[in-house]
Amino acid sequence: MVTKNDIIETEIIDLSHEGQGVAKVDGLVFFVDNALSGEVIQMRVLKVKKKIGFGKVEEYLSTSPYRNENLDVAYLRTGIADLGHLAYSEQLKFKRKQVVDNLHKTAGISDIEVAETLGMDNPLAYRNKAQVPVRRVNGQLETGFFRKNSHDLMPIEDFLIQDKEIDSLINFTRDLLRHFDIKPYDEKEQTGLVRNIVVRRGHYTGQVMLVLVTTRPKIFRIEQLIEKIVTEFPAVKSIIQNINDRNTNVIFGSEFRTLYGQDTIEDTMLGNRYAISAQSFYQVNTVMAEKLYQTAIDFSELTPDDTVIDAYSGIGTIGLSFAKQVKAVYGVEVIEAAVRDAQKNAALNSITNAHYVADTAENAMANWSKQGIKPDVILVDPPRKGLTESFIKASANMQPKKITYISCNPATMARDIKLYEELGYKLKKVQPVDLFPMTHHVEVVSLLEKCNYTL
Repeated sequence: MVTKNDIIETEIIDLSHEGQGVAKVDGLVFFVDNALSGEVIQMRVLKVKKKIGFGKVEEYLSTSPYRNENLDVAYLRTGIADLGHLAYSEQLKFKRKQVVDNLHKTAGISDIEVAETLGMDNPLAYRNKAQVPVRRVNGQLETGFFRKNSHDLMPIEDFLIQDKEIDSLINFTRDLLRHFDIKPYDEKEQTGLVRNIVVRRGHYTGQVMLVLVTTRPKIFRIEQLIEKIVTEFPAVKSIIQNINDRNTNVIFGSEFRTLYGQDTIEDTMLGNRYAISAQSFYQVNTVMAEKLYQTAIDFSELTPDDTVIDAYSGIGTIGLSFAKQVKAVYGVEVIEAAVRDAQKNAALNSITNAHYVADTAENAMANWSKQGIKPDVILVDPPRKGLTESFIKASANMQPKKITYISCNPATMARDIKLYEELGYKLKKVQPVDLFPMTHHVEVVSLLEKCNYTL
């Protein structure tokens, strides 16, 4: 009988999909942070449930040859880099295995070759966006990241996977807030002013946006604060205040005020320019997002006669990337602000054959069908929960030759592919792409083609 605080010698036999070590003890499956396959450890039992348990490493009796010994443990404790202790070449293999395993277990597919994961030459300092909490730690205003499963802030200056210019601006802003004695937010007491610092940086343009999330409108000596920031960081083209007075974990409130410069910054992706607001969804790894989108375009084998539906179109980054290669793009997105951004981005790039509507994808496709629009390719890029059954049926009913599926969750993608195969589509290609190095997340592009039924 295994109980809490027992110390047990055990071997790590696998990694969970979230990158935790997996061990088996007395018929229980244990999950252990900072433990890699093949390692033998002394494990302290933290919690025991009916079939699973959680442990932590008390001592390594042997370590994996693939362990990255140089990683600061803070990145594991906060979840910033929950796979950072594994050598990068092995991270790429781990991510491919997630895709292979999900296709096999969920969709019963094992005859399609899953390509090697596309990775980065330099898998650090890639994030073009940071959302950093501001709290008081040991009597001093600090910026950093919450310890996993808690709201205890760990002060951090180098975030490892963020653009270094973003880190510098966060640290400089933190020092100014201290200098002007501006109070950090206190969740328990519901006091203080500054809750979060959000920074976005255009990967190619270098343009920077700084957002200060505050509990109330008035910021003491804000003019001096702005003057010092833009003098030190001339690339800052936009400083925005967001007011969030609610007791919530959601970062942004509903009110945005532009304090300096523009409402948006610009960046480019696959040759197109994009205006990015504080709220815009824009992939945080520009280099790998270009590879992801290019893979989807290549899989689709687009021709000048093609009509393409871009479901979950966001601010237009995917559809506008290939609009000039096809006859027409029809994009649908449920968030109205994103649709307005997509329309602006089409105009910004002189693209006239891309049409965007704010609606659910199912409704939009039903309306387009009534208008006689027949897509050759439907491109989907859903959130983590994947597609709804009604969407899958509606898209299959339009009978496109191809469905190109961009996924951020191999489990829901495999579930959806199984249903598409039942509706007459066959999986042809699968390419994992590493948009989030040092973390357990993986993106995948899959191509489904309509089966030709001939009697």
